[in-house]
Amino acid sequence: MTRPLRLVGVSGGLHPTSKAAALTKRLLELIADQVHVEQHLIELGRLTPQFASAVSRSQLPDAVEAALTAVERADVLVVATPVYRGSYTGLFKHFFDFVHQDALIDKPVLLAATGGSERHALMIDHQLRPLFSFFQARTLPIGVYATDKDFENGRLQDRAVIQHAALAVQRALPFLEFTPPNVSGNRPLDDLACVHASAA
Repeated sequence: MTRPLRLVGVSGGLHPTSKAAALTKRLLELIADQVHVEQHLIELGRLTPQFASAVSRSQLPDAVEAALTAVERADVLVVATPVYRGSYTGLFKHFFDFVHQDALIDKPVLLAATGGSERHALMIDHQLRPLFSFFQARTLPIGVYATDKDFENGRLQDRAVIQHAALAVQRALPFLEFTPPNVSGNRPLDDLACVHASAA
């Protein structure tokens, strides 16, 4: 039996009610509806106090190291960040600065972002794609952007955005058939204490 894909979401939201986290969860659910996955969510807001002042990976506590390992071992990534001043948050970038530069080669990455208005919608193509192109990741064809008005009670509710998210996942499916090899010797994802699992 083929093992499930390791699907890891990373939310750059800094607050417990982060819309970026809500969008990430929705995208993870949509993928899990189509593909057999082992699904995990990393919320950077929960880890911020543990890595914000670190300048090297050797300084990071076990919880942050476990999150980085989960990202590096994932078969598929979903990443979402709030937009501030036209770009991703500094802490989102700081977290990915610790990811090994070769760890994401050929890894499919679905990009998403949230912002206060449509003004920031192009941030996905102008900021996130170049970042993951540096890692030589396979950024998936359609990104998903949502504004504050698209959410209600902490969940994505706007029909047009939901349909766009579903289309993004459908267009991503052919790319998910390819999974990069995992580095041997790493711990199973089940042992990564800091990664918040969500039901598949």
